Amino acid sequence: MTAMSRQVVIDRIRAGLSGISDERLAGYAAVPRTYRLRGALNAETTLALMVERLREYDAEVVECEESALVPTIAEAIARSVRRVLVAPAGLPEAWLVDGVDWRVDHELSPEQIEGADGVVTASFCGVAESGTIVLHHSASEGRRVLTLLPDWHLCVLRASDVVETLPEYFALCAHPPQLATYISGPSATADIEMTRIKGVHGPRFLSVILVRD
Repeated sequence: MTAMSRQVVIDRIRAGLSGISDERLAGYAAVPRTYRLRGALNAETTLALMVERLREYDAEVVECEESALVPTIAEAIARSVRRVLVAPAGLPEAWLVDGVDWRVDHELSPEQIEGADGVVTASFCGVAESGTIVLHHSASEGRRVLTLLPDWHLCVLRASDVVETLPEYFALCAHPPQLATYISGPSATADIEMTRIKGVHGPRFLSVILVRD
């Protein structure tokens, strides 16, 4: 789809939405929401479920206290044997540990990003029920392309940002972002013969540091 045809589609959607009557909007608001809006698990069980789901998806998960975050980042990078890493422009400076060729994203080209061994980012939240990490692409989470092209993604997830259910995540979004990325394990897909291939539409390897904050 060209940029022009994409804009035509978007303009038509906007025009259609602007014509919705108040009566129709009121009818939509009156639709009963009988699905679960909140989880039933306590905080510790929710975190345990998040870790379990991530590991089921073949992600590496390491837990640490806030005070040990920087050394844990350094250990995860050393363990991955990756030396050229991309970082969002707003990543905390302390996370840019020594011994790494850091490429901070000040409008890096796709070729520069793809040429790196991996990327380190923060995250917006985690949804334990599905084992999903959500990125809203803030300054510390970076552009979407940063987490699509490199082969390895090291993501920092804070325990205080983990919720049990998807409705609880949406409740956190007073102003939904224009773009969000939902990550449930490393990128993988399978054909009709169930041949599993990793890295088709994202990193082949996902490492998560769960910070007990």
